[in-house]
Amino acid sequence: MDGKLKDSAEVEASWVTVDLAIFTIREGRLMVLLVERGREPFLGRPALPGGYVRKNETLREGALRELWEEARIDGGRLHLEQLGAFGDPGRDPRGRVVTIAFLALGPDLPVPVGGTDARTAYWASVSELADGARELAFDHSVILADALEEIRRKLEYTAVATAFCEESFTLSELRAVYEVIWGQCLDPSNFRRKVLNTAGFVQPTGERRLPSVGRPAALYRRGCAWLLSPPLLRGAGSAA
Repeated sequence: MDGKLKDSAEVEASWVTVDLAIFTIREGRLMVLLVERGREPFLGRPALPGGYVRKNETLREGALRELWEEARIDGGRLHLEQLGAFGDPGRDPRGRVVTIAFLALGPDLPVPVGGTDARTAYWASVSELADGARELAFDHSVILADALEEIRRKLEYTAVATAFCEESFTLSELRAVYEVIWGQCLDPSNFRRKVLNTAGFVQPTGERRLPSVGRPAALYRRGCAWLLSPPLLRGAGSAA
């Protein structure tokens, strides 16, 4: 290989965009942030927030800017990581556009406010989107499905579940994150034992929260570990 293209006709000019799959838990449901597109292509169609990367900004900077412009959400407060690249030739009718998808997570995020080319921004239930009743613009349904499976997988091997919790939380609140995202009930005693036996997963704050009914619950914060050993595997702690 001499580094030169054999046939320049095979090369098409392309553009780079960023798209964000942003998840939170509201009222016991897993929600994803959507915008209603205010321009073509896919005028009026729901989509993940995103847009073109500017010439002098990094991919992360572009993602944070688009999130603020389209939904008025400060991404600096979120767990944000790259999900992957999506570049099928027909994904955008305007031409060859490669998008870098980001995964973002946060606890009970605020009501978004649409801006720039987004008519509106809103939280949508992931379970209602999974049945395919609402078709997203571009290939955003594929991105959403990949992002959801990535979260479910990461819950097994990392402490990412704590990104859905406030700074201090009870083990019941942490268990609810797993139950909502995995879609299964977990045995409270087994879950508590596994979490407390996983080194560095959580650490006690020394404080307790007084619920409206029942005994005070101990509060925890995220520990020093990111990778969980042993992992919390799906199905292993399901309630009978």
